[in-house]
Amino acid sequence: MPIDRYFPRNHQVIGKHRHSDGQHYHFVWGPGRLADAAENKDVIAAYAARNEELVPIGVHGTMVAVDWDCCIADGSCIDVCPVKLYQWYRTDNDVPAVDMANATSNGVGSTNKEDRVDYTDKSEPIREQDCIYCMACVAVCPTQSIKVEQSNTEFHEQASQTFT
Repeated sequence: MPIDRYFPRNHQVIGKHRHSDGQHYHFVWGPGRLADAAENKDVIAAYAARNEELVPIGVHGTMVAVDWDCCIADGSCIDVCPVKLYQWYRTDNDVPAVDMANATSNGVGSTNKEDRVDYTDKSEPIREQDCIYCMACVAVCPTQSIKVEQSNTEFHEQASQTFT
């Protein structure tokens, strides 16, 4: 099940994930829903090995949005991004994904597909404002978990004014 094309209209902001540089951040949109990740045997096994519950997480990012409920930690998006806006979130903050909605990351996570911690890891659009809208990540995502839409800037700006 791909990312909801209209997620900014159909969801609300449930968190603000900050970059420790004080300039970069992205919003987390929810509520999440159990999707492709909850049906993937590798993802299910990885959550079980960590004794973590597989729960709805939501969409990370607005202009560059990754539906973490669909993401199966393939990592192709990380490899093809020419500006390295993605990182594996667990290589920066090794906590359950549900705890990342209001977290702060240092932005030092790995930008190498092969460095995925396990299948609970997710592609984090930590530097979404650096996107050049080439759409390479959208083209390679096997679960269609990514939506890149420059016009979503208005939703990002609106959320910036209203989310506390």
